[in-house]
Amino acid sequence: MVERLFYGRDRDMAFASYGEHWRQARRVCVLHLLSQRCVLSFRRVRQQETAALIGRVRRDAAAAVNLSHLLVVYSSAVLLRAAFGNDDDDDSSYGLDGEGEILRKLLVDAEELLGLGTLGEVVPWLAWVNSVRGVHAKAARTSEALDGFLERGIADHHTRRHRGGPRKGDGGGDENRRSFASVLLDVKEEEEAGGIQFDTAAVKAIILDMFLAGSSTTASIVESAMAELINHPDEMRKLQEEIRAAIIHDGGDNQITEDHLGKLRRLKPVLKETLRLHMPSPLVHRQTVEDTELLGYHVPARTRVIIDVGAIARDPATWERAGEFLPERWFGDDGASAAVAGQDFTFLPFGGGRRGCPGAGFGMASVDLVLTSLLYHFDWELPAGGASTVDMDVVGELAVRLKKPLCLVAKPWCP
Repeated sequence: MVERLFYGRDRDMAFASYGEHWRQARRVCVLHLLSQRCVLSFRRVRQQETAALIGRVRRDAAAAVNLSHLLVVYSSAVLLRAAFGNDDDDDSSYGLDGEGEILRKLLVDAEELLGLGTLGEVVPWLAWVNSVRGVHAKAARTSEALDGFLERGIADHHTRRHRGGPRKGDGGGDENRRSFASVLLDVKEEEEAGGIQFDTAAVKAIILDMFLAGSSTTASIVESAMAELINHPDEMRKLQEEIRAAIIHDGGDNQITEDHLGKLRRLKPVLKETLRLHMPSPLVHRQTVEDTELLGYHVPARTRVIIDVGAIARDPATWERAGEFLPERWFGDDGASAAVAGQDFTFLPFGGGRRGCPGAGFGMASVDLVLTSLLYHFDWELPAGGASTVDMDVVGELAVRLKKPLCLVAKPWCP
């Protein structure tokens, strides 16, 4: 299924086998797409799309807001602008309608296909079953539609590149920002990837990596954090009080900026505890590259291995009161220094080692800003007459999400 959606074997980064293409693709992503400098360069995009999200919630505040849907709208809009570049403050095509809605529907289909684990991939001589079930037909439709979407984005970008002058959303304006497409097209044209030829298919495959890895993951983390805070109102109150005190003390214009986030002592513990209990991708798929001895077991080369990092983070042998939502566990020196990027093997929300997710910093920058803004601008509660707590059951393929959409009543707050 990966080969159908990602233009063949070893064209992207996330699903590529360990080898020269993977090393060069990861180098391009880490250094040129997802470095700290690149993450900072997109702060204006995050700020604008967060303001758009707050505006949508405010317009719907009279009734219950489907926060799950609005978070996916936000995350896909940020990724689209990062991928292809768009600096129009009043552009809504990446939001509720237009290209943003097309992309969201395509990503849902792609995630379902990638999460199927089709019978033919496990038992090759039963591959015909996939045709009977319509899997191949759906994969062909989804692949064709995704390719058309990416082709349009790249073609539009080519037009802007050859038009001359500042590139829209790509170094023009007040920020030295370059879109993913611009960086990857430069690699393709200038052959800067250590001798590896990045053709157009590789460019599209890596952009698709970013869409699939980033859109649902960012939304899932904020959704889980809001759900836990609704179920633990004292924790929500304490975090809201800290956020509001910091903004009021700053004397700003009632808007959250990323400069405020470092002043919030409780924000990181709440998010780390959310990630511990609700990892967006709790099952990490790997394949051994050579024969290995592990805990007395012989594991042959090319064995598919599934690591349950979600279970590791809930292991009562490691975590006290492992099943409870306790942000305070992260307040000590050990908790404050614990990173989300795979340095602690009891806590691996984004994997670890050389195959760990290089986009963790990009995603968490959005998570921090969105969660803080939602808690600053609104008081939240469950709709009257419904359940007294949020049902935390989850579903999902590549990334998990709440089984039932998170619908909440938002009451605007003013200082």
